[in-house]
Amino acid sequence: MMETPIKREIVDGLVAELGINDFSKATIREVKQVAAKAEKASGVEFIKMEMGIPGLPAAQVGVDAQVKALQEGIAHSYPDIQGAPVLKQEASRFVKAFIGVDVAPECCVPVCGSMQGTFASFLTCSQADKKKDTVLFIDPGFPVQKMQLQVQGVKYETFDVYDFRGEKLGPKLESYLSKGNICAIVYSNPNNPAWICLNEDELKSIGTLATKYDTIVMEDLAYFAMDFRKNLSVPFQPPYQPTVGRYTDNYILLISGSKAFSYAGERIGVTCISNKLFHRHYPDLAARYEGLPFGPTFSTRMLYALSSGTSHSAQFALAAMLKAATDGTYDFRKEVSVYGERAHKLKDIFCRYGFHIVYDKDLDEPVADGFYFTIGYKGMTSGELAKELMYYGVSAICLITTGSHQEGLRVCTSFIETHQYAQLEERMKIWKANHEG
Repeated sequence: MMETPIKREIVDGLVAELGINDFSKATIREVKQVAAKAEKASGVEFIKMEMGIPGLPAAQVGVDAQVKALQEGIAHSYPDIQGAPVLKQEASRFVKAFIGVDVAPECCVPVCGSMQGTFASFLTCSQADKKKDTVLFIDPGFPVQKMQLQVQGVKYETFDVYDFRGEKLGPKLESYLSKGNICAIVYSNPNNPAWICLNEDELKSIGTLATKYDTIVMEDLAYFAMDFRKNLSVPFQPPYQPTVGRYTDNYILLISGSKAFSYAGERIGVTCISNKLFHRHYPDLAARYEGLPFGPTFSTRMLYALSSGTSHSAQFALAAMLKAATDGTYDFRKEVSVYGERAHKLKDIFCRYGFHIVYDKDLDEPVADGFYFTIGYKGMTSGELAKELMYYGVSAICLITTGSHQEGLRVCTSFIETHQYAQLEERMKIWKANHEG
């Protein structure tokens, strides 16, 4: 048995100290804490793959626009709760240019990152119809969204899409929707953590059923256009970012500045509600909120109560970034394509040393290389694998925490540095010797 890069007693001691009884259920923050403390105690650099934080500089066009807005005195005035007109206009253009659907500027509302957008959307959707009190997740997904519902006291259902791709997706969805209690369907596309991408046929199934059962689809586009198998970077030209918006009027698009523009620190995004849904009157919402339709309830009630608007200067940053992308003067996809290159190299190393990709296919096509990917190791549970990799100075989170039923880990590529490929290779040689030797 070869000695591991990090002494086992260091990791075991930290896990016990933090009171982590089941490593498969350790949160991102707990995994990060163990890695940071183990790195300090051992003096050995960790290859950190647990946090989904952008690892690239913020888009300069956004920084420049925000600084200019601040210098011109914008900080002294409250933003309009509906959003700065310039951002609403540019969000509408961006959606048309890269998604290929029409959402009026009025229906594009700035939010403090997609996190706030989902929180306010959950509030609005879950109150729209008293008979529909449950959210349905097409998992795996972002764990914090379920925490948001826990905070709100809203019920949710979930299923792992692993065995329900293609033609199987519609019947599985309908088995939930037919009960009549689902107010919203939630998924990310590309998917966090699996990086699978629902295709047009699957999105058509979702949209058709959303219309049939009068359910709202919340499409989380945090990793906008980051399916690097296709060239989605040419404005106003297909192929476009796939969307359910082509197949139903019951949709909310959540577009984030955090990943596509590496603008995570300013907490800025935009929630684009379909024109029809924005103006739709729900009797239960109207009774509670003075007759307001869906969109104004979202902005003038939910968002107003949460934060009284979105950072004024950051709105000018996002407006400038969206404008530059739509005008074709800034190729945001080229900037973030490095994540795909990193994933390709990392997958190659893991697979050569006996690991496998858990969510490996989009139907018949290999899954894209991107911000995340998933790994498993034969005979090991998620918790065993995550803890064991800690001894090798590698940190990642368990898929179980994302709603997946598969054994394995989510790996994030955002913090990988060039010298760490050789480090990982060396450590995986020791891993192989210890597990197969």
